[in-house]
Amino acid sequence: MFEFTVVHKSTEHQGRIGKFKTPHGELTTPVFMPVGTQASVKTMSPDQLQALGASIILSNTYHLYLRPGHELIREAGGLHAFMNWPGAILTDSGGFQVFSLAKLNEISDDGVLFRSHIDGAPHFFTPEKVMEIEMALGADIAMAFDVCLPYPSTYEEAALAQARTTQWAARCRERHDRTDQALFGIVQGVAFRDLREKSARELVAMDFPGYAVGGLSVGEPKNVMYEVLDYTVPLLPEDKPRYLMGVGSPDALWEGVARGIDMFDCVLPTRIARNGTAMTSRGRVVVRNAKYARDFSPLDPECACPTCQQYTRAYLRHLIKAGEILGLMLITYHNLFFLARMMEQIRESIKQGVFYEAKKAFFTAYYGRADGEGF
Repeated sequence: MFEFTVVHKSTEHQGRIGKFKTPHGELTTPVFMPVGTQASVKTMSPDQLQALGASIILSNTYHLYLRPGHELIREAGGLHAFMNWPGAILTDSGGFQVFSLAKLNEISDDGVLFRSHIDGAPHFFTPEKVMEIEMALGADIAMAFDVCLPYPSTYEEAALAQARTTQWAARCRERHDRTDQALFGIVQGVAFRDLREKSARELVAMDFPGYAVGGLSVGEPKNVMYEVLDYTVPLLPEDKPRYLMGVGSPDALWEGVARGIDMFDCVLPTRIARNGTAMTSRGRVVVRNAKYARDFSPLDPECACPTCQQYTRAYLRHLIKAGEILGLMLITYHNLFFLARMMEQIRESIKQGVFYEAKKAFFTAYYGRADGEGF
């Protein structure tokens, strides 16, 4: 049911175009996955997501376990039926949320004891329990349970987390038996090269259907993230999809693709939309700002999405200032459409052999400098 094929490799860098067959459709990579944390991409209907070109979305194991519960979703026929989404779905393992959202957590070799951020009730996640939850949810791709640390962390903390991540990955591999679901391993090690390389080698030896690089975009400078990718990605199999978790700024997507990443996800485009901020061909536009009160031009004159074709900045600002949900929906649609078209541009630039020229032009227009943001 799963097949990943590299159909075009760049001669300039590590980027490639791939076809990833899943039970719910074929993905063309590199691809950006909108985040539907609680079985919903905020303010977007499944029809709208399909219309803007989304082929795969991400949902969150931790949140869906707490509410409404994985058994209820199993009874509904799985996550696809429950949320009426016909495309592919990836569920993360909940590891990041257990360590970042839980009111209290106690980590041992067995798993993590944590208290819900909703009501403070205690729960215990083991690798086996997480596999039970993810198999019940029934996404096309499930992530192994890992230990995700913040940046910076000490070497000792990182070494222990990396060792547990490997041990837990093996336990996930042993417990996971759903043949219509691909289980990905997650490389950890913070920013310590020897730990990242050790993690990659140990996970590759387990022969997962795909691999993720986790524990990045957690506070480290972007040059550190890119350095980690530079020495980690080449250790991952060329014939398996590679996923960079939690990354979604335009510059990081271009840079990640150049380093061989195939899949990305992030809440960034939907979160900033709810704050009245849009990604446009000329950079971010904070439409709630007063200077747009009488601006009757499109949000982005170069964008073909319905928001830009039918509404003005002045109207969008009014909606945001008035607290109207329509404003959040229109800007969210635009931001996701913008990233979907950008990923198309990236793929086409790889195919045509003009990636660096296209990247420079995009960065100059979006960031006002050819080397982008964070350098």
